[in-house]
Amino acid sequence: QVQLVESGGGLVQPGGSLRLSCAASGSIFSIGAMGWYRQAPGKQRELVATITSGGSTNYADSVKGRFTISRDNAKNTVFLQMNSLKPEDMAVYYCNARDVRSSLGYLLGDSVWGKGTQVTVSS
Repeated sequence: QVQLVESGGGLVQPGGSLRLSCAASGSIFSIGAMGWYRQAPGKQRELVATITSGGSTNYADSVKGRFTISRDNAKNTVFLQMNSLKPEDMAVYYCNARDVRSSLGYLLGDSVWGKGTQVTVSS
Protein backbone atom coordinates (compact mmCIF):
# COMPACT_ATOMS: atom_id res chain seq x y z
CA GLN A 1 0.00 0.00 0.00
CA VAL A 2 1.30 3.45 -0.93
CA GLN A 3 0.82 6.42 1.33
CA LEU A 4 1.64 10.09 0.79
CA VAL A 5 2.17 12.30 3.82
CA GLU A 6 2.38 16.07 3.43
CA SER A 7 4.00 18.43 5.90
CA GLY A 8 5.09 22.03 6.15
CA GLY A 9 1.79 23.85 6.01
CA GLY A 10 0.87 26.56 8.44
CA LEU A 11 0.10 30.21 8.95
CA VAL A 12 2.19 32.81 7.17
CA GLN A 13 1.85 36.52 6.53
CA PRO A 14 1.39 37.87 3.01
CA GLY A 15 4.77 38.04 1.32
CA GLY A 16 6.12 35.21 3.43
CA SER A 17 7.39 31.78 2.49
CA LEU A 18 6.63 28.16 3.26
CA ARG A 19 8.15 24.89 2.11
CA LEU A 20 5.87 21.90 1.74
CA SER A 21 7.15 18.34 1.70
CA CYS A 22 5.45 15.12 0.67
CA ALA A 23 6.96 11.73 1.35
CA ALA A 24 5.72 8.56 -0.29
CA SER A 25 6.00 5.32 1.64
CA GLY A 26 5.46 1.68 0.76
CA SER A 27 7.28 -0.89 -1.35
CA ILE A 28 8.02 1.69 -3.99
CA PHE A 29 10.58 1.28 -6.73
CA SER A 30 9.62 4.17 -8.95
CA ILE A 31 7.18 7.03 -9.25
CA GLY A 32 6.20 8.84 -12.41
CA ALA A 33 5.06 12.41 -12.15
CA MET A 34 4.51 14.00 -8.76
CA GLY A 35 2.64 17.16 -8.13
CA TRP A 36 0.91 19.59 -5.86
CA TYR A 37 -2.72 20.62 -6.11
CA ARG A 38 -4.76 22.93 -3.93
CA GLN A 39 -8.36 23.44 -3.00
CA ALA A 40 -9.74 26.60 -1.46
CA PRO A 41 -13.13 26.66 0.29
CA GLY A 42 -15.95 26.59 -2.23
CA LYS A 43 -13.61 26.01 -5.14
CA GLN A 44 -12.52 23.02 -7.18
CA ARG A 45 -9.16 21.40 -6.69
CA GLU A 46 -6.63 22.93 -9.05
CA LEU A 47 -3.15 22.11 -10.26
CA VAL A 48 -0.31 24.06 -8.68
CA ALA A 49 2.78 22.35 -10.06
CA THR A 50 3.98 19.01 -11.35
CA ILE A 51 7.37 17.43 -11.89
CA THR A 52 8.29 14.34 -13.88
CA SER A 53 10.77 11.72 -12.73
CA GLY A 54 13.25 13.36 -15.08
CA GLY A 55 12.77 16.78 -13.53
CA SER A 56 10.57 18.52 -16.08
CA THR A 57 8.25 20.96 -14.36
CA ASN A 58 4.91 22.58 -15.05
CA TYR A 59 3.29 25.40 -13.10
CA ALA A 60 -0.06 27.09 -12.91
CA ASP A 61 0.18 30.63 -14.26
CA SER A 62 -0.87 32.00 -10.88
CA VAL A 63 2.25 30.65 -9.15
CA LYS A 64 4.91 30.98 -11.84
CA GLY A 65 7.92 32.86 -10.56
CA ARG A 66 6.86 32.43 -6.93
CA PHE A 67 6.67 28.66 -6.37
CA THR A 68 9.30 26.04 -7.12
CA ILE A 69 8.67 22.30 -7.22
CA SER A 70 11.47 19.80 -6.78
CA ARG A 71 11.86 16.14 -5.89
CA ASP A 72 14.27 13.65 -4.42
CA ASN A 73 13.76 10.41 -6.31
CA ALA A 74 15.92 8.42 -3.94
CA LYS A 75 13.67 9.41 -1.04
CA ASN A 76 10.38 9.40 -2.99
CA THR A 77 9.79 12.93 -1.81
CA VAL A 78 8.49 16.04 -3.54
CA PHE A 79 8.82 19.60 -2.30
CA LEU A 80 7.07 22.88 -2.98
CA GLN A 81 8.90 26.08 -2.10
CA MET A 82 6.36 28.87 -1.91
CA ASN A 83 7.59 32.45 -1.84
CA SER A 84 5.79 35.80 -1.95
CA LEU A 85 2.64 34.17 -0.68
CA LYS A 86 -0.65 35.94 -1.28
CA PRO A 87 -4.01 35.59 0.49
CA GLU A 88 -5.33 33.90 -2.66
CA ASP A 89 -2.79 31.10 -2.16
CA MET A 90 -4.62 30.06 0.98
CA ALA A 91 -5.94 26.52 0.53
CA VAL A 92 -5.46 22.91 1.45
CA TYR A 93 -2.50 21.65 -0.54
CA TYR A 94 -2.53 18.05 -1.73
CA CYS A 95 0.32 15.92 -2.97
CA ASN A 96 -0.18 13.52 -5.87
CA ALA A 97 1.93 10.68 -7.22
CA ARG A 98 1.30 8.93 -10.52
CA ASP A 99 2.39 5.56 -11.88
CA VAL A 100 3.77 4.22 -8.63
CA ARG A 101 5.48 0.86 -9.20
CA SER A 102 7.17 -1.88 -7.23
CA SER A 103 10.58 -3.36 -7.99
CA LEU A 104 8.90 -6.08 -10.07
CA GLY A 105 7.10 -3.48 -12.13
CA TYR A 106 3.70 -3.97 -10.57
CA LEU A 107 1.48 -0.92 -10.52
CA LEU A 108 0.94 0.02 -6.89
CA GLY A 109 -1.10 3.10 -7.65
CA ASP A 110 -2.10 4.94 -10.80
CA SER A 111 -2.84 8.20 -8.98
CA VAL A 112 -2.26 8.41 -5.24
CA TRP A 113 -3.28 11.37 -3.10
CA GLY A 114 -2.19 12.61 0.27
CA LYS A 115 -4.61 13.91 2.88
CA GLY A 116 -3.54 17.51 2.47
CA THR A 117 -1.91 20.24 4.50
CA GLN A 118 -3.47 23.60 5.26
CA VAL A 119 -1.76 26.79 4.10
CA THR A 120 -3.16 29.98 5.61
CA VAL A 121 -1.97 33.36 4.38
CA SER A 122 -3.14 36.13 6.62
CA SER A 123 -1.85 39.14 8.50
